Amino acid sequence: MEENGLNIRGNDGSKRINIKCEHQNGVLYVVPSEANWVCSESLLHAHSIAGFFSDITNLDDESLQKIMQKWGIYYRTITGENSGQGDSEDC
Repeated sequence: MEENGLNIRGNDGSKRINIKCEHQNGVLYVVPSEANWVCSESLLHAHSIAGFFSDITNLDDESLQKIMQKWGIYYRTITGENSGQGDSEDC
């Protein structure tokens, strides 16, 4: 039986992120694309999800903002100089 929470599977360039709790259940697929080729396979999913949320928040679409607020989801891009970490070797 699969546990609740986030469970990341896959190691061949694509990832499946199982998202599960008592009330919701789904899977998010991340595959190689034109926007994530710069990242290593091990961090492909992180790169894609961060880029996706960055693009979504940059749309400045009121309906998207309302949906994100409804679910309590907020996203802020952190630049390399503000992250407190050096450049990553993998991405």
